[in-house]
Amino acid sequence: MYEVTVHRVFSAAHAIRLHDGSIEPVHGHNWSVEVTVASHQLDAIDLVMDFHELEKSVDGLVAEVHNRNLNEIKPFADHRVNPSAERVAWWIGTEVARQLPDGTQLRQVTVGEAPGCKATFRPD
Repeated sequence: MYEVTVHRVFSAAHAIRLHDGSIEPVHGHNWSVEVTVASHQLDAIDLVMDFHELEKSVDGLVAEVHNRNLNEIKPFADHRVNPSAERVAWWIGTEVARQLPDGTQLRQVTVGEAPGCKATFRPD
């Protein structure tokens, strides 16, 4: 198995819906994102995939949320999906997975919302 990973950072605010149904105050983070893609075989030029194509995919998603309030962006708008680090990782992962070339698979997405606090999404 071969893997490639890209790393990005963006700034965004969010407010989590808590267990009691209340919403915490809106606050911001500098979010770190690592997206890892894997393949059992390398392609014709010995790559898992072109780093630039993976970067383009991740950069497009980061551009949607950079300097924004996640609670105002689908799928988080109207608190349909709680904008937790876990769900941000899930959202990025599912969107990136749709754009991957044949023969590659999303391995994981790790999102950090504060130093030492990370959440990871791994598709089944």
